[in-house]
Amino acid sequence: MSTAKTPPPPRGRGSALKPDSRFAEWQREHFDDGWSDADERLTDAPQTILSEDSARSVITFNRSPDVPFDRSINPYRGCEHGCCYCFARPSHAYLGFSPGLDFETRLVCKPDAAARLREELARPGYRCAPIALGVNTDAWQPIERRLGVTRSILEVLAETRHPVSIVTKGVLIERDLDLLAELAADGLAEVMISVTTLDKALARKMEPRAPTPERRLEMIGRLQAAGVPVGVLMAPLIPALNDHELERVLEAASAAGAQKAGYVLLRLPHELRALFADWLESHYPQRSARILNRLRELRGGELNNTEFGTRMRGEGIFADLYAQRFRNCVRRLGLNPGRGKLDCSRFAPPRPNTTQMELF
Repeated sequence: MSTAKTPPPPRGRGSALKPDSRFAEWQREHFDDGWSDADERLTDAPQTILSEDSARSVITFNRSPDVPFDRSINPYRGCEHGCCYCFARPSHAYLGFSPGLDFETRLVCKPDAAARLREELARPGYRCAPIALGVNTDAWQPIERRLGVTRSILEVLAETRHPVSIVTKGVLIERDLDLLAELAADGLAEVMISVTTLDKALARKMEPRAPTPERRLEMIGRLQAAGVPVGVLMAPLIPALNDHELERVLEAASAAGAQKAGYVLLRLPHELRALFADWLESHYPQRSARILNRLRELRGGELNNTEFGTRMRGEGIFADLYAQRFRNCVRRLGLNPGRGKLDCSRFAPPRPNTTQMELF
């Protein structure tokens, strides 16, 4: 058995592995040949490589009963934040990229997203319902500062008075407070800020290129001051790693100005099982077995469960305990008071890009 200690992830990145895409024509399997896996790990800080996606549509529809929306827009594929736990990592395999390091460094943007959105909203059969922005990968990740794709999407939504719900941990959202405040004034926008821990050391390891916990709490305060309904999302809740912080995170977010709260249990689809287990061995080897075993207890003996109704919360005694703790804390802090719906009645389809004057 090899006892070689594997090196940590590259500086500023969350994953050290680069497994093959499960859709590739060939696959590699690990076997103990006496060599370590060091050649699979990249020790130099890799640069971000950007490519473009010329998709004919940007709105993705879903029928999941576990989420409060049926459509979403993701301006980017992959995410520079490098969160070790990101459930979206396996989706990178559809592009022929690795869900590991490629997810953080081989990014894909949709530069014409605003134009495609205008076309879709203008279709005669379109029926307005809130659009979730940046659910799969963060719409305000670092490359947005240079590209402005998310900003252009918000401009179309503001123009058409289309409701939008947002989840992010990117401080760049503060750049767009003008549009968000305008939308929120008509009941058309709400934001959930992802805060997974108040421990800076843990945050640095879990989310190496994301803002600090303190900075995210500041974001909550600034959104609230601008009149934008804002809440906190503790996602993921990880057994024996950050679950003890549930009440502390909600209390800090409430004090910062959050009016709503939610949580999601850690999900480990496809390649993420091996990626997260490897991350645990690199950073918390003494706790690795305990965390994974507790997760299996919450997932019916498996590391992941895709069943609707339980995949976001888990099942069993520990899942019930999390739910009870969350309810008690929310009630004590006065969060989630009659969570109102976004207004869809103000929607007006975009005008066609033409020089011809309208008849009426």
